[in-house]
Amino acid sequence: MFNQPTALRSVLSPAYLQWALQAHYDIGTWEECLFWLRGLNDTYRVRTSNGTFILRIYRTEVTEADVRYELDVLTTLKESLKNHAHTGIGDFVSTTEQSGYIMLDAAEGKRAAVMFQYIEGVENNLEDEASCYAFGQSAAELHEAMDQIKLELEPGFSRFELNTTFLIDEPLERIVRYIGESHEEVIFLQTFAAMLKEQILVVSGAGLEYALCHGDMHGNNNVFQQQDKFIHYDFEWAAPGWRAYDLAQVKIRKRQSGDSEQKQQLWDALMKGYRSVRRFTDADEQAIDLLAIARRFWVMGLDVAFIESDMGALDYGADWLNDFIEEFRETGLVK
Repeated sequence: MFNQPTALRSVLSPAYLQWALQAHYDIGTWEECLFWLRGLNDTYRVRTSNGTFILRIYRTEVTEADVRYELDVLTTLKESLKNHAHTGIGDFVSTTEQSGYIMLDAAEGKRAAVMFQYIEGVENNLEDEASCYAFGQSAAELHEAMDQIKLELEPGFSRFELNTTFLIDEPLERIVRYIGESHEEVIFLQTFAAMLKEQILVVSGAGLEYALCHGDMHGNNNVFQQQDKFIHYDFEWAAPGWRAYDLAQVKIRKRQSGDSEQKQQLWDALMKGYRSVRRFTDADEQAIDLLAIARRFWVMGLDVAFIESDMGALDYGADWLNDFIEEFRETGLVK
């Protein structure tokens, strides 16, 4: 029982962040620290006499080891991609102590802070074939560079993998716990999850490519374009997984307009661009639609994970549940 004021997730004051961090970065005189975006983590825009930067304050569930893993991935990718024509990454700023992050005190516990370079450029919504082809090339170059990453995990640290445990089993457990085991839709959700998992395991038996992935290639983290380059950022979910899972997130981007025929043309252009750089088998491509469904199931579980500490239950009741149930029924996995 808690008998003291307890925070689950605070919003740190920009003034506090400036006080706590400005001495740790050689980025000029701080002129502005503006709370910019509330997402899975909190984002601030920092303007100094030297330019603009993006400050991310991670939620407490993201450990120091998780942050170090992400920054190690970025450090290796920066070197691997420096001569690539179509691909760049959003780089982080080292502290004056030559660290990539600072641990801050917050009401709910320690939170990691990382300063990133501000990404200039325009957001490309991938709504024409030329853009989709170019993005396919960039995604392939990113995967090609990730093939070169061989990270040694810290003792006692185990990185999650983007497998059926992560995408299906763990979300199902969270969802059932949230709606209650006696809820009338639990049997459907359990049956749906079992069928989805079974079919993914069947197609993965065909030898799908399994390697380090971006993990969150849904569009907003990848579509900023600088001339001919796409700049990829937000590698929080980078982990081993099926490469088809990365591309599945691109395929289900909601901002792609048009009818099914037009969307297919865009997708074909993206795949053609990807295959102009590296191999992607027919089996990998056939797995994409299944992994897109798994992504949606994971998103449902992610919603649940943030209800208590961030979003509140008001908008996550019967309508929210019914929308997902209807979406999952329409897949035809459960007859």
